[in-house]
Amino acid sequence: MTPEDRRTPPAPNVLITGVTGIPEVRRGDNIADLIMGNFELQDFDVVVVTQKIVSKAEGRTVTIDTSAPLEPQLEAIILSESRRILRRRQGLFITETHSGYVCANAGIDQSNMPTGTIALLPKDPDRSARRIRDRIRAKASLQVGVIVSDTFGRTWRCGVSDVALGVAGVAAIVDLRGSRDASGRELTATQVALADELASAAELAKPKDGAIPAVVIRGISPSYFRESSVAGEIIRPYQEDLFR
Repeated sequence: MTPEDRRTPPAPNVLITGVTGIPEVRRGDNIADLIMGNFELQDFDVVVVTQKIVSKAEGRTVTIDTSAPLEPQLEAIILSESRRILRRRQGLFITETHSGYVCANAGIDQSNMPTGTIALLPKDPDRSARRIRDRIRAKASLQVGVIVSDTFGRTWRCGVSDVALGVAGVAAIVDLRGSRDASGRELTATQVALADELASAAELAKPKDGAIPAVVIRGISPSYFRESSVAGEIIRPYQEDLFR
């Protein structure tokens, strides 16, 4: 992490705005163009897009037979999207996906999808975020961050919250180790998952029934804008994991 990551205080004012007017996304659509066509971006904006529209644009969907039993079809999809099954109980799978995410049912989702269609997670969400960021940079000459977000459950806590599946152009982790707290004590372990915090904050501006698949966060310190990735910074390595 850069020295600026460690010493820069949070921005005093942050504006979170949902992007309205984005039509139903279909395979092959350019998400960056859809966002720029409905929102005037500025330098150092963070664009948070839902996994669902990324999966639709990338063709990461499958069709099921609605006349056949659902559970065996879902199980087959979950297994195909999983590197390993960590826990299984009453139709619920806790899996590790091929990309390394630990989540329920390999992240497959039927909500906000046409009947008989299942959305899968993007194959490489960091790459998906980079593609959107690079398109915005090339077309509008803006320095922005892009986060691909999804709703995950939390171990040992009820309820769900959005997290970052992929990130480009803004720090995934802000490393505060070596800095000091308000009392002057040196921080030895604190690493802030900035991308997850931004993904969760964006959820406030895109309710589940609001048809708002993208959010722009404005006011983040420019010092946090750098190359990063969820796979490289946020996913915990096996040797540091006490539970697998």
